[in-house]
Amino acid sequence: MLWEAAAAAVVGLFVLWIVIAPLTQPAPEPEPEDLLEPEEPEETPRGAALAALKEIEFDRATEKLAEHDYAELKARYTAEAVAAMRAEDQSRRMDDVESMIAARTAALRNATPPVCSACGPRPEADAVFCSHCGRALNP
Repeated sequence: MLWEAAAAAVVGLFVLWIVIAPLTQPAPEPEPEDLLEPEEPEETPRGAALAALKEIEFDRATEKLAEHDYAELKARYTAEAVAAMRAEDQSRRMDDVESMIAARTAALRNATPPVCSACGPRPEADAVFCSHCGRALNP
């Protein structure tokens, strides 16, 4: 009987330790990628408009939607989807490295080159001093 009481006490203490141990330890820091969940496609403006178009197509096919309502809703959600796709495309273009390079190249071509009073226009668009004679350049 004493043996059973001791075994029960050991099991009880073990269970108590399993329950209390996580409460005494600090919580692990979440990883940065765990904090940023990717957006669901249906949560974006584009996804919402496309889902709505799919739904009204289904309602029309099952004859739950009248033709004039279908035409009105289709025009509305098509316009929303196109606007969302254009906005997405515009933001994607700004992230594109080649687009940034082309924009910088165009800006440099349109900029007036600096002029050295002795040597004339210089090829370096962002130069402050002449690369040939070392004089200060006129902007």
